[in-house]
Amino acid sequence: MATHKSAEKRARQSEKRRMRNTSERTRVKTSVKAALKSVEEKDVKKSRKVLLDTTKTIAKAAAKGIFRKNTAARKISRLTKKVNALG
Repeated sequence: MATHKSAEKRARQSEKRRMRNTSERTRVKTSVKAALKSVEEKDVKKSRKVLLDTTKTIAKAAAKGIFRKNTAARKISRLTKKVNALG
């Protein structure tokens, strides 16, 4: 455990950030699952709407530094390909 005052503060900050990042990552995963489920159901309108929401969620997470920029772009690209394949 941290013994210096500054190390204790750093530990508190790290824990807060970890919780925030975990929550945001979970939100992205849930959103992606919803998008994939709508693609499996072959519902074009719903898929497009869910894709927009998911894209927004992933982009926000990348802006906050939870994902790297390229990781977010890759996730968005793969989802978009799947939705566009529906027609």
